[in-house]
Amino acid sequence: MTVLIIEDEELAAQELKSMLLEFDPGIEVLAILETVAGAVQWFKQHRADLIFMDIHLGDGESFQIFQQVQIQSPVVFTTAYDQYTLKAFKHQGVDYLLKPFDQEDVVQAIKKVQGLQQQGSVPAVVYPRTRFMVKMGTRLKAVQAHEIAYFMADDKYLFLVTRDQQSYIIEETITSLEPQLSTADFFRINRKFIIHIDSIKEMYKVSRNRVRVVLDPEPEHNPQVLVTEERAEAFKAWLNL
Repeated sequence: MTVLIIEDEELAAQELKSMLLEFDPGIEVLAILETVAGAVQWFKQHRADLIFMDIHLGDGESFQIFQQVQIQSPVVFTTAYDQYTLKAFKHQGVDYLLKPFDQEDVVQAIKKVQGLQQQGSVPAVVYPRTRFMVKMGTRLKAVQAHEIAYFMADDKYLFLVTRDQQSYIIEETITSLEPQLSTADFFRINRKFIIHIDSIKEMYKVSRNRVRVVLDPEPEHNPQVLVTEERAEAFKAWLNL
């Protein structure tokens, strides 16, 4: 099992790590992060099987992380306050440990996660897809994720468009596709487009909360590609702005 610890108190983080390893020396603690900003950057490139997440961090509440990146792993929230229980379980929370907690609390939390996964109540971590099979007449072709410029929903179809301007219909919906993609490389800017970061040619500020994106290659039937207002802040965070 791989575990990520998000905790801004160094002593508390090290104690939690010791509890985990004492329970199972095979657990790999991938990182100990102290801030919302640091966690957002980490999640853009990494995944963990389980996350222990303190609610109060140095630069804000950890719930802010979920507004900027997708987290599919189960989360055990830790805090000295009990008023966040409902909010925690709305953000991938599978358990809620009140500080100070001991090793038995940690062990029970891990066993709870494992039990839920066996029941299918908590999905196993889904790693990003690296290739897509597309049809070319009667032939099949593999398109690597790094070759993709964007996905575009048009009427009843979803198109995969490559950087060399090839377009293929894929049998997915844009909603089902979104969680399968690397959040470091892909971002859903509106209800029709999921774009690769390297496909952005230019950007223009249209209004206070609206951004127009010029894509390469340019979509044939969608010359005006806009980031929706509700996605604007997350889009800026994705670009590290």
